[in-house]
Amino acid sequence: DCPGKEGTGGRLRNLTLLRNKLYLGQRRRTEPVVESTTTAGDHGNLRRSQSDRTEYSQKLQEKMAPQAVSSTPATPLQEDKEEEEEEEEVRRRMMARRVKIIAELLQTEKDYISDLDLCIKEVIQPLRNMQIARFDVDGLFSNVELVHQLSAKLLSLLEEATTDVEPSMQIIGEVFLQIKGPLEDTYKIYCYHHDDAHTMLEYYEKDEELKQHLRDCVQSLK
Repeated sequence: DCPGKEGTGGRLRNLTLLRNKLYLGQRRRTEPVVESTTTAGDHGNLRRSQSDRTEYSQKLQEKMAPQAVSSTPATPLQEDKEEEEEEEEVRRRMMARRVKIIAELLQTEKDYISDLDLCIKEVIQPLRNMQIARFDVDGLFSNVELVHQLSAKLLSLLEEATTDVEPSMQIIGEVFLQIKGPLEDTYKIYCYHHDDAHTMLEYYEKDEELKQHLRDCVQSLK
C-alpha cells in the first residue's frame, strides 16, 4: 500500500506485459519464416528429386542404347571401314583358295595325262607290236588313246586360260563348257566298255603266256 511498493508492483506488471508482447511479436515474426523455410525446403527437395530422375533416365538410356548416346560422326565411318576391311579379307582368302584349287586341277590333269602316256607307250603299243592273235588289245583298252588326246586338249585350254592371267581374271568354267560335248562322247565309250574290258582281263590272266606279257608290261611301267 505504500507508494514505494505500489511503484515497484507497477513496474513488475509493465515488465510482464512487455514480455508477453515481445513473445507474441516474436511468434508473429518467426512463424512466417518457419513456414516459408519449410515450403522452400519442400520445393528444394522436389527439384532435387526431379533432377535425380532426369539423371537416372539419361544413364538408363546410355545403358540401353550406348551407341545412340555416345556415338560421334566418326563412328559410322570407322564401322564402315572395319566392315570393308573384313569383306576385303574374306575376298582375299576366297581368291587364294580359288587359285589353289585351279593349280591343283592343272596338276591333277598333268599327272593323269602322264599316266595315260605311259600306259600307251609301255603297254598298249608293245602288245600291239606282238600281234598276238588271241589278244584283243583294242577291246582291253577301249578308246584310251582318244581319252589321252582329249585330256591333252583340256589341259592346253586350261593353261591358256590361266597362264600370264591375273587370278581374278582366270575363267576356267568356259573351258569345260567348250569341251563338254567331246568329253561326254569320249567317256561314254570308255565307260560303256569298262565292264567288258575287266572281264577280258580276268580271262587273259588265266592264260600263262598272256599273263606273262602283261607282267612284262607292268614291270616296264615300274
